[in-house]
Amino acid sequence: MSILGSGTRVPATLADMLDANAWKYPDETAFVWRDRRVTHAQHHMRSSRLANALQRLGLRRQDRVAILSQNRLEFQEVYSACELSGFICATVNWRLAVPEMVHIVNDSAPRVLIFEREYAAHVNAMRPQLDSVDHFVCLDGPDTSDVAGMLVYEELLAGGDVSGTTFRPRPDDVAFLIYTSGTTGRPKGVMLTQGGQVAAAEILGSDQRNSPADRLLIMMPLFHIGAKIIQLAQHWRAGMVVVQKGFDARAILSCIEDERITVTHMAPTMIQTLLEHPEISQTDLSSLRMIVYAAAPMPIPVLKKGLKLLGPVFQQQFGQTEGIGTTLLAHQHRPDGTDRDREILGSVGQVSPRVSIRIVDDNDCDLPVGEVGEILLTSPGAMKGYWNNSVATIETLRDGWVHTGDMGRLDREGYLYLADRKKDMIISGGENVYSREVEEAVVTHESVSEVAVIGVPDEKWGEAVMAVVVLRDGAVANADDIIGHCRNLIASYKKPRHVVFAEEIDKLPSGKIDKVRLRRLYGART
Repeated sequence: MSILGSGTRVPATLADMLDANAWKYPDETAFVWRDRRVTHAQHHMRSSRLANALQRLGLRRQDRVAILSQNRLEFQEVYSACELSGFICATVNWRLAVPEMVHIVNDSAPRVLIFEREYAAHVNAMRPQLDSVDHFVCLDGPDTSDVAGMLVYEELLAGGDVSGTTFRPRPDDVAFLIYTSGTTGRPKGVMLTQGGQVAAAEILGSDQRNSPADRLLIMMPLFHIGAKIIQLAQHWRAGMVVVQKGFDARAILSCIEDERITVTHMAPTMIQTLLEHPEISQTDLSSLRMIVYAAAPMPIPVLKKGLKLLGPVFQQQFGQTEGIGTTLLAHQHRPDGTDRDREILGSVGQVSPRVSIRIVDDNDCDLPVGEVGEILLTSPGAMKGYWNNSVATIETLRDGWVHTGDMGRLDREGYLYLADRKKDMIISGGENVYSREVEEAVVTHESVSEVAVIGVPDEKWGEAVMAVVVLRDGAVANADDIIGHCRNLIASYKKPRHVVFAEEIDKLPSGKIDKVRLRRLYGART
């Protein structure tokens, strides 16, 4: 596959982006993984070889390639091979149980399953139930005893040709199948197109002010859209991406200092852990200009501590696998500013470029400013639909708008304030209670590190508000303390009726709190 002259046109596909970076920035670093540094030209060559090797196995355009792996360089090569060829990369969450993995693999129906040896036992357990997989490829060869008849990744890649495949992707081709977190039921495969992901990369790259000089650190899981889209936003401008296997506070601090990281992406709980690490004050973090956070709001005490230690580097993004949404920009994080500044901090920002938003009632009629309703989004980066699920696609993509299932309101300047997941809203004594509002009240208690609020069955009220609380190290508080604190901040009917204390709160790989599991764990404790 020749890349000569590919940078002379506006990228319409992810393949065009890869071609342009290899043509214009051949010797600049694309990825860093442990002690390996790979240039844009080298990454393009290896990904083209892999794409060619997969075609030789019999794959055609829009066939699926599944990957079951933690973060590593080869994960990015699998993504890029699919981006160059028009194959569809279908990611599998390695944290799932085997039956859940079986559902995702059978739903996406891949011809090839690529996996880390760490998950060989999972693959063997799944194999009798997998209907579509013709080839199993292990990333950690050369021992092939783990899974009978499996191929070794490096040997497969070496057998490919740098010419790539004999076909090219089209803008409307599906590039990725990313499965939702399953917060409202069984995970659904979100179809994200080549052209849509180019648009999303440009939109987020604009919000993040990415440039070829930026150095991005990724530790969020690559099987979710958050890490993947922030990587694409960086490579929209051909910057460098450093890949970490996962989150380790000490390793992250060292990496920021050693690699002079300028941008990274974390969940708020990770940021809090990083800020509390004893080595943070001795680490040179002066290169860092932006920490993008998502999945949950930033508690004000954590934000103030972060601003004091790191400066104005925090930027919040709100969206879903189905589509990007809003951004609260770094300069809008002013907890010590005016009353309006502090009010804005309770929002998730304003719409990103080329994104539109509506707040509607149950009949999809627009609601006035300030009223809570369902959040609808649309943009060039929105999903094409759900894989193998036309009913859910029609329900979610009505009239071209993504019905997010999130409840929120807009203020007079277009700032979006989240209320709750539509299906997580608590109805207690006939009153609607939004868990986020209660969480924001509880977390201001000086002893509270983290909180999740759920509804639990109640004979009198239908549902009662329960707060699952994690205390700060060394702090002491009881249920009456928490409830009494909330009584002064929110209406009495909204305050928790039950408080349970936990060592930690279960989260999904995206960083979102797993409220389905919390309701299962605590729903009977009333």
